[in-house]
Amino acid sequence: MRLATWNVNSVRARAERVAAWLRRQDVDVLAVQETKCRDDQFPYPAFEAAGYQVAHHGLSQWNGVALLSRVGIDDVEVGFPGMPSWGDPPAAEARALTATCGGVRVASLYIPNGRTLDNPHLVYKLEWLRALSEAGTGWLTADPEAQLALVGDWNVAPRDEDVWSMAAFEGSTHVSPAEREAFETVVSAGFADVVRPHCPGPGVYTYWDYQQLRFPRREGMRIDFVLASPALARRVRTAFIDREERKGKGASDHAPVVVDLD
Repeated sequence: MRLATWNVNSVRARAERVAAWLRRQDVDVLAVQETKCRDDQFPYPAFEAAGYQVAHHGLSQWNGVALLSRVGIDDVEVGFPGMPSWGDPPAAEARALTATCGGVRVASLYIPNGRTLDNPHLVYKLEWLRALSEAGTGWLTADPEAQLALVGDWNVAPRDEDVWSMAAFEGSTHVSPAEREAFETVVSAGFADVVRPHCPGPGVYTYWDYQQLRFPRREGMRIDFVLASPALARRVRTAFIDREERKGKGASDHAPVVVDLD
């Protein structure tokens, strides 16, 4: 089975491009983030015509997550136990959607950005990651052989090699010790980064800002990950980052991350 994750940065603007990529790469399950639309605005026909079932959770022009599968979508769940809320009044955002696809429990996740180191949004981000770690611990405790994939845009670069220049990120989010520690709590819960062994750094990224020619200058970040439970990690044959999809007019600022399972 081929499983992928992709922050498409507006699915309505890139529906045909994403559908074409699914066909070209022969993907079975795609987790999508930052759809930027409500459920009633999602371009279902573009993917259903290609043979995919769709589950989407979107509340506004911000955030939004989806799962596209040609191997079934069952037991769809919005959010996860203990997921923090944001706003005034506080409300759960459209940042997590989970379903069973081809026997694998896949969670499409869009972790909060954090904005700045002194912003309350960073506290929200850290709480969100810790709650995800606690939920993940519960899932694996209940079933140590569970086939689980936590995938998406994590908005954290967990290692120095995951950014093009640590000096350029001094005093910024995504690389702070607190964020890296929060990311590590999910790994420590039992979920392994199954892409890194097949795509070792430095210089391997999944995101390049639109500004300042970051992409042609190869000034990116690795912030999109597939974290797999032990039982699922054992099935990984290979993985790659499709950097070619960051090229051309109308590209997302993220590249798809792909994992092949036996």
